[in-house]
Amino acid sequence: MKILFAVLAALIPAAAQAAMVDDVRAYRTAHEAEIVGRLSELTRMRSVPADPEGLTNTAARLQALLQERGFAAQLLTAAGAPPVVFAELKSAGAKRTVVFYAHYDGQPVTPAEWHSEPFTPIMRAGKVDAREVDMKNAKPPYDPEWRLYGRAVSDDKSSIVAFLAAFDALKAAGRAPSVNIKVVWEGEEERGSAHLEATLRANHDLLASDLWLIGDGPMHQSRTPTIYFGARGTMGLESVIYGPLNALHDGHYGNWVPNPAAMAAEFISSLRDAEGGIAIPGFASDVRPLTPAETRAIAALPPVEEQLKREFGIGRSEGSAGLTASTMRPSINVRGFRAGQVGSSAANAVPTEAAVSMDFRLVPDQTPAAVRKKVEDYLKAKGWTIITADPDLAMRTAHGRLIKLTWSGGYAALRSDMDSPAAKAVIASAGRAANAQIAILPMMGGSVPINMFADVFKVPIIGLPIANHDNNQHAADENLRLDNLWAGIETYAGLMADLNW
Repeated sequence: MKILFAVLAALIPAAAQAAMVDDVRAYRTAHEAEIVGRLSELTRMRSVPADPEGLTNTAARLQALLQERGFAAQLLTAAGAPPVVFAELKSAGAKRTVVFYAHYDGQPVTPAEWHSEPFTPIMRAGKVDAREVDMKNAKPPYDPEWRLYGRAVSDDKSSIVAFLAAFDALKAAGRAPSVNIKVVWEGEEERGSAHLEATLRANHDLLASDLWLIGDGPMHQSRTPTIYFGARGTMGLESVIYGPLNALHDGHYGNWVPNPAAMAAEFISSLRDAEGGIAIPGFASDVRPLTPAETRAIAALPPVEEQLKREFGIGRSEGSAGLTASTMRPSINVRGFRAGQVGSSAANAVPTEAAVSMDFRLVPDQTPAAVRKKVEDYLKAKGWTIITADPDLAMRTAHGRLIKLTWSGGYAALRSDMDSPAAKAVIASAGRAANAQIAILPMMGGSVPINMFADVFKVPIIGLPIANHDNNQHAADENLRLDNLWAGIETYAGLMADLNW
């Protein structure tokens, strides 16, 4: 009899959640045009670093959208930073408070690289080479494989719209949230959230909660609903390697005057090997090992490597550990390399300098300061003279291997406890909303400064990504697949209405 009661007790939440998801899906089906229209409206708003007014206008619009839904909403301001949108809605009888986080700013754009204007969202019947959809005459239900294109449409305005639509759907069905809800939507994430920690600390009591849910990042490449428990840290490095004062004829001076392009190639290859391994001694000595639960979660993920090789047009991967396991370790990525000219612009000359742009991805328990010291100590041991400003003639002639290093940004990684009561509740609720086993990532490969949330508030931090993995995040032709938005609405609704621990 006890076993029977236990089985029935387990089935009741699942049945209630299934009914809730049916209600949310019915609402979404009836309001697809309105939901897509809201996402299009927000995508038109130029919330990028180059347009401070656009960021401010976007924050004000988001505040209004929350106020229309009964939230007590305000803008938290700091000098030199876009506003942080904060809102709160209490639910009768709720014992827990959950913060839903996302960012409304997008990456900078280079319009010439796009197939359409970045802030004029358009719908296509698939990837960028698919036909454009005439949305004025398109009738819902929309094809779930359609994609909306525009800057920040997936990173993170899709999460913001999913949250709003989920709340609307629950309200229409007469379902109250099971938790008190707080919202934090910031406008500086793509620039490293430089002012966010000060804002969090200044408003510590206002933002107090039991859990943060982070609406940022893509779902697993298998298209499985996904939860992640952390993100890698990051820091950037711009390097300049110096050659002669003027470009020199490589017939007369090659093999005698050091070539900065060749030195840059040597510099890169001294830091990482062909399989992506980092060659700096002791670089990974601070790395926290994966727990057994984290290792099991990775092993349980659907395999996607062969599919992605075909999708990306690559003949091999770096290393043999698999995609997710590879993103659990630190990395050095070469973002760009510039020296001299190529093709029809190439000249038979030794160039004057070479520039290398890199980013470092950090994992627990590495710190930006420790990583910087290890890199610089290693380069000095290799014979490089490190400088922080362009050298004068005396500096050039006194040192044979000059490199200017300019570090930027920098924050640590985070991996939250996957076995905490809050974590188990989120996994269970998300699984019930999806009616399937979800993908659980110990840590997202990308970087979000969520470590500061853990540092300031000492509560669990869990990621709730909804964007498609091939959304061209941070690149031209950023897009959102509609089925990801639909699934995201159901996940958000499930966590609002069902979450409890």
